[in-house]
Amino acid sequence: MKRFFATFACFAVIIAAVQAKDDYELGPDSKEQSGVPKGDVTTFKWESKVFAHTTRDCWVYVPKQYDPKVPACVMVFQDGGGYQNPKGQYRSTIVMDNLIHKKEIPVMIGIFINPGVFPDKVDGKKKPASNRSFEYDSLSPQYSEMLDKEILPHVGQKYNLRKDAAARGICGASSGGICAFTVAWERPDMFSKVLSHIGSFANIRGGDRYPGMIRKTPNKNIRVFLQDGSNDLNNEHGNWWLGNLQMESSLKFKKYDYKTVWGDGAHNGKHGGAILPDSMRWLWRDTPIAKAD
Repeated sequence: MKRFFATFACFAVIIAAVQAKDDYELGPDSKEQSGVPKGDVTTFKWESKVFAHTTRDCWVYVPKQYDPKVPACVMVFQDGGGYQNPKGQYRSTIVMDNLIHKKEIPVMIGIFINPGVFPDKVDGKKKPASNRSFEYDSLSPQYSEMLDKEILPHVGQKYNLRKDAAARGICGASSGGICAFTVAWERPDMFSKVLSHIGSFANIRGGDRYPGMIRKTPNKNIRVFLQDGSNDLNNEHGNWWLGNLQMESSLKFKKYDYKTVWGDGAHNGKHGGAILPDSMRWLWRDTPIAKAD
């Protein structure tokens, strides 16, 4: 009997391992393609007044198809350093190069923003203390205020950006994912499109309240794409997988324009990166075309 249970336990472990491969791979739209113009990426550092005493690294992606006479759509990415990394898990600028070239998404400028740090404070690793959780996990309009009053006007000084919500999307992973949702939730007049990877709809700073809030609040004009995996985090803050399922249930109940893609992944960007091209195509479908100024 003991041998039976030992064999059964081993068999169960093998099944679990097979079910949780987390072996997502990037497709051709996430890789540089011959004949596709490569956009330009520039960097700048920002000292915020909304988040006092913080500085942050930022990147701006401009596709070759950008025409200064025609207002461009805007896509904002939290944890921008990772999203714009051409060798990272998302490779967003390469994806945008390919999809813009094929006219599967509109011409857009990408704004990649890292969370703020306090240059004068040092954490346990002797690095500038991060303000990431406060900025991303708080259910408040503060982050959207920084975008509205600081980042977008700064980038808009150099580039012709569309100001209508239908032409603006926002994306993030983990705490950056709930941040993206919060921005659109607080300011649907400013952002209408949300892309959340492994979003932290957990009780870090009250984010687990969103499913209930969605059900009891009049619908907002936002479109939401959620990605997560069944092997996401489960800790003192909550269960990420269940939190995302609750978000899906509430969005469905309220008849939002939403899409979910679930997998077996853990708390990483493998799955989100693999489906980023399709996510962007879905998110930006039927976007109104801008006219020259």
